[in-house]
Amino acid sequence: MKALCWHGHGDVRCDTVPDPKLEKPDDIIVKITTSGICGSDLHIYDGYIPTMKAGDILGHEPMGIVTEVGKGVQHLEVGDRVVIPFTLACGECFFCKHEYYSCCDNSNPNKKIAEKILGHSPSALFGYSHMLGGIPGGQAQYLRVPYANVGPLKIESDLPDEKVVFLSDVFPTGYMAAENAEIQKGDTVAVWGCGPVGLFAMQSAWMLGAGRVIGIDRIQERLDLAKNKCNAEAINFDKDPVYDVLQDITKGRGPDRCIDCVGAEAHGMGSIDAVVDKVKAAVKLTTDRAHGLREAIYCCRKAGTVSVAGAYLGFPDKIPMGAFMNKALTMKSGQTHVQKFMKPLLEKIEKGEIDPSFIITHKVTLEGAPEAYRKFRDKTDECIKVVIQPS
Repeated sequence: MKALCWHGHGDVRCDTVPDPKLEKPDDIIVKITTSGICGSDLHIYDGYIPTMKAGDILGHEPMGIVTEVGKGVQHLEVGDRVVIPFTLACGECFFCKHEYYSCCDNSNPNKKIAEKILGHSPSALFGYSHMLGGIPGGQAQYLRVPYANVGPLKIESDLPDEKVVFLSDVFPTGYMAAENAEIQKGDTVAVWGCGPVGLFAMQSAWMLGAGRVIGIDRIQERLDLAKNKCNAEAINFDKDPVYDVLQDITKGRGPDRCIDCVGAEAHGMGSIDAVVDKVKAAVKLTTDRAHGLREAIYCCRKAGTVSVAGAYLGFPDKIPMGAFMNKALTMKSGQTHVQKFMKPLLEKIEKGEIDPSFIITHKVTLEGAPEAYRKFRDKTDECIKVVIQPS
């Protein structure tokens, strides 16, 4: 089959690789019909994710048609159309039983590696390093899906792929980011990053009762989507000082809830901390540029909440713990417990409360995906979200 494979920093290729096979009784094989390129895939593309190996198959936002079913699979059949969550979960451990699926104790076969780096291992993820399982990803013609009794969501309506594929990751991730922010009715919510996750966090903030939503970015087409599709006010940090604008908007109190949807590769034009981050990253002294997180902590009102949906990789420094502690802030974060959110969010799509396809700007084949990675990383051609259609 054809698949997108990682070969090093900035080097993604469409290779011919062996077809996946059933390995365990609760496996299924899925013919991929649509798969997204995620912002966190760019951390791999830019060489920041450890334990990648040349030839690893990328991708963790897939959906498709079931073509093979293991003997232990209970609720799926050949021909079923399914969305695959990016987190793998056993369904039986302490964390799965409490719906903390991204903290699953059993799905990562390489948990010893993760424990050395993180203290404890999160769940395995599709296509996201050997530290997190070494599980081949879904930017391919076919995908083996372990733990198929727990993960895949069957789509029984005729909704097109474009409306449901983001249930695999970015829609639940944006929703969980908003839920973690502990939004109360009427709150002012500021969202750092108007990429796909940030846009879904904005829409989710309205669902959870926000009274005002503000998006922060420097890419004009992203800010336009925030305004036109998410009813958000927009701050271009290339043009305006974010702290000053937010203090003015909130009459000096600060946003009630701040959501970091940027993560490890944040920009901060002209700010000293961002310049230092960039220099240290260039010489491999850090993997994380945490300007967005620092700014969220400074801007958030006292006794407010900072929700972190952006992926961090290692040991970001210069975190303003003095501000965090003295302002009595709460921080919540985590990889998304996707399985918890898929069904209720599908219901919102089916009822017409949201059409997630609004974020798509580019559709490509597997052969065209390496160039799409470059456009997405470099923010050229107004590229906000790429979906791959293998066939």
